[in-house]
Amino acid sequence: MTHIHFIVNPIAGTGNHGFSETFLQDYFDKDQYNLTVKCSSYKGHAIHLTKESINQQAHIIVACGGDGTINEVASTLVNSNIPLGIIPVGSGNGLASNLKISQNVKKAIAVIKNNQQTKIDVGCVNEHYFFSNTGFGFSASVIKNYEALQKRTLFCYMQASLKSLKEFHKKEGISIEINELEILVNPFLIFISNSNEMGYNLSLTPKASLQDGLLDVIIVPKLNKLKMLLFGVSLLLKKPEFLKEVKCFQTKALKLSSKNTDFFESQMDGEMLKIHDTSVSISLKEKSLLVIF
Repeated sequence: MTHIHFIVNPIAGTGNHGFSETFLQDYFDKDQYNLTVKCSSYKGHAIHLTKESINQQAHIIVACGGDGTINEVASTLVNSNIPLGIIPVGSGNGLASNLKISQNVKKAIAVIKNNQQTKIDVGCVNEHYFFSNTGFGFSASVIKNYEALQKRTLFCYMQASLKSLKEFHKKEGISIEINELEILVNPFLIFISNSNEMGYNLSLTPKASLQDGLLDVIIVPKLNKLKMLLFGVSLLLKKPEFLKEVKCFQTKALKLSSKNTDFFESQMDGEMLKIHDTSVSISLKEKSLLVIF
């Protein structure tokens, strides 16, 4: 008997996905599977529910939601032998897309039943894990404004992006240590990715891989309006290196330091995170999460 626990965000995406044991039982033979469904009700709740499922000796734990829910469940499963299943019903669904997991619920369930497993790399910012990407500067501002809109749609994401462009103030005195180089920048954007998609089929790191043991890093300085427009076009074309001002790196680790503030605002897998420290260490844990794909 295979015990599968589903951690569900009931308001992810449209909020109309209707996950329940009754719904899922139509897809899983009662003689082969024992199903448990748990619904999260606040930010961070999925972490508690996943820990509970680990203690209850679940064989598979499935995150049903968007990138935020997936991050909470996956973070709890790092370095464990319990595989992560994903039913993507959020807005961006960057990690699921990278793993070629369909947003069609029936097809995603079929992937879980097939139970093909692999191990992927995991990014780490101080003590916080990320699986798709993390970002500072403009990237963090967009997510901050996106969350304030309370709706997760591509249109709202574009609204948040435009608002962030209007509000943007460059950060002075940010030092980046990467590949034995120290770079002092006033960044528009620092973007670190473990996967080749951000969600909505957009990518700043099209060559990134979940299994290459490297993080892909994009550093963008403050640009004039014309070059900002060109940068937007390069994002749509998935060619971030189009502008010479944009610096691209691959690395196993990097460090950000600030002389002027005692905190960093970041986004991590599409969720806002404020880090109360004058420096941030970003590293990679190779093949430390077991996933079903």
